[in-house]
Amino acid sequence: MAILASDIETMIRAGFPDAQITVMGNDGQHFAAEVIDESFRGMARVAQQRAVKATVKSAIDSGQLHALALTTKAPE
Repeated sequence: MAILASDIETMIRAGFPDAQITVMGNDGQHFAAEVIDESFRGMARVAQQRAVKATVKSAIDSGQLHALALTTKAPE
């Protein structure tokens, strides 16, 4: 079963309810997401991306989501 961009957004939003989230991709397996959240302020980029990937871990582990390129940052 293919995963949708809206499914990924829902998973990320569960972990970052106040974030600005944009998910792109439409092949059902490969996506890119931009997540802008205040909680990232002062956090290393690697830590930010690990935090976001933790929200979609179940989809990655199940093979439903093959690739997710991430851009993360605190609001300007």
